[in-house]
Amino acid sequence: MPFELHQDEIDRRFMYQALDLARQALESEDVPVGALVVHDGRIIGRGYNQREKLTDPTAHAEMLALTAAAEYLGQWRLEGCTLYVTLEPCPMCAGALVLARLRRLVYAASDGKAGACGSLFTITQDPRLNHQIETVPGVLAEPAAELLRAFFRHRRALGEK
Repeated sequence: MPFELHQDEIDRRFMYQALDLARQALESEDVPVGALVVHDGRIIGRGYNQREKLTDPTAHAEMLALTAAAEYLGQWRLEGCTLYVTLEPCPMCAGALVLARLRRLVYAASDGKAGACGSLFTITQDPRLNHQIETVPGVLAEPAAELLRAFFRHRRALGEK
């Protein structure tokens, strides 16, 4: 009988890869957030924050990963897909996840200032909307939070907000 991983171990493995993407954002001097979309156990979309690089306020990791996944599948409906992201999505991204009809969202660190998947709002599970997403918070939260804290400490040391 082949060895099978439990869902929590699968989630951790993909989140480690999202953390690698967050480090790419950090190298680009952007907020270190990484995201990937998984379908049938395969990564079909990747993204990391590129707002500074692209001078685009919508170039969040989640949005870029969703776009790549939709292109890969040849459709905007991402039913059956899971998004892994290192920071709880904001209202814009949470809305896009619902519109894309994702099955699951797994995120690492909560965002008390802009989180829309449990912290400030609960867009991904709002029964008033036409679609709800199974949401799993806190997977590898500490390494993701430490990456963010280090980024903002550095920015403050430079006199930036």
